[in-house]
Amino acid sequence: MNLSPADSAQASAELTPAQAAHLQRLMAAWGMLADLCFSDLLLFAPAGRSEEGLRRFVVLGQMRPTSARTLHWGDLVGRITDEKERPLVAEAWERGEVVDGEQVVFGSTAPARVQCIPVRHRADAAAGPREAEMVAVLSREAELLIGRSPGDLERVYAATFARLAGMITRGEFPYPADEAGHEEAPRVGDGVVVLDRGRRIEYASPNAVNALHRLGIHSNPEGMRLDELGADETAVAGAFATGHPVTADLTGKSSVTVLTRCIPLLEHATVTGALVLLRDVTDIRRRDRLLLDKDTTIREIHHRVKNNLQTISSLLRIQSRRLSNANARAALEEADRRIRSIALVHEILSRDVNEVVPLGEILEWILRSARDSVTGQPVDFSASGDAGSVPAEIATPMAVVLTELLQNAVEHAFPESHVIDDPKVVVHLHNDGEALTVKVRDNGVGLPKDFSSDTTASMGISIIKHLVTTQLGGVLRFHGNPEGAGVEVELTVPVILEEHPPLPRGRN
Repeated sequence: MNLSPADSAQASAELTPAQAAHLQRLMAAWGMLADLCFSDLLLFAPAGRSEEGLRRFVVLGQMRPTSARTLHWGDLVGRITDEKERPLVAEAWERGEVVDGEQVVFGSTAPARVQCIPVRHRADAAAGPREAEMVAVLSREAELLIGRSPGDLERVYAATFARLAGMITRGEFPYPADEAGHEEAPRVGDGVVVLDRGRRIEYASPNAVNALHRLGIHSNPEGMRLDELGADETAVAGAFATGHPVTADLTGKSSVTVLTRCIPLLEHATVTGALVLLRDVTDIRRRDRLLLDKDTTIREIHHRVKNNLQTISSLLRIQSRRLSNANARAALEEADRRIRSIALVHEILSRDVNEVVPLGEILEWILRSARDSVTGQPVDFSASGDAGSVPAEIATPMAVVLTELLQNAVEHAFPESHVIDDPKVVVHLHNDGEALTVKVRDNGVGLPKDFSSDTTASMGISIIKHLVTTQLGGVLRFHGNPEGAGVEVELTVPVILEEHPPLPRGRN
């Protein structure tokens, strides 16, 4: 069995499931950390000792910043190192403290700035920092800065990272059940606002100021609270009250929407400020509204089609009751069953926007309908296997096919002139992701000796053959029941729909 580098790293690390989950949450949120410190981040977990007795570590994860040039171009996840090659990592692990220094790192000949941060996990949420257990070391690695003083933005970002690093060493970051990895979550480059413990703005990055301008806020934000600027403080108030990140949308003029994620900065479980990330998601929300409108329209169409089919079904039943000719009445009843099976598919589609239908739900209704249509000796109808969900293009004809197959068994497998012991009809379904196989078996009187699906005058079999072979591109077989007397009808249809090339454009 071939393991991915991440799986190999996890297998080499000495971690409990709870510790591994804590580190997974850290790696889900550390894109923000890498951007704040303008550095590569490597996560080292203990991996026993070498034959020489050296403590070993395995690289569990790697994150490159989007705000600076990366130091590591290769993939280091899964790499095993030791305390001789990584002395600062080993020192941070032994001392349980943040260690700073310069070191030549993987794949480099020049020394780099390295800061190793102990990662602690609290098995008990109420435990203090001293009770939190060390589970890994987070290494911050960047090129040496020579001859350049950092600007205001870099100083604020570095100070904010230092506060988050302190939370990591105390086991206060990452937060339990954090959703930082959501695809819409804003990143540092989208806009940063730093709040003090009074929820007032200490710093707003240029991109954050731009986001506030798009919301219609043009006042100088520093020293102000968001609600004083005219913005909703739902996310900020929630984060300060709970000590956990809160995400909310801010809406401004001209339907502008800015996604706000407020990340509380903690010191021994006390909120001392917050980091607010802002991202303009106006286009995303507009697209979501369009998709929602489209989904609503599609569901409404299916609902109306279902209602129309039910109206037609009701008309057919009314008409059949007025007919004295038994054959004509039976023909209308058969048409009514077919229409109701199609209506059932549209009813399911009106509840689900995915345009897929669980075939088992349709089969349950068809089995009940078949039981109700039996007028002679009782017949046991059952199903086995699982067809899963299939596209609507397959579900609709399959609903009609299953209706016809069961009705055909009711009418021809168990005639009133023959008494069958324990009459049964079993439907078996199997879907392997590429093809759907359906077998309908009965223990009735069997096929006539001269039967041929090509020459039969049966309307039901003609419908089944047309739908399976022509519309669904499948294969249909009629043969004897392999378990004894009766008939087995087997059909196989592909469930992966072919994509047809677009039609050539022409002039009207």
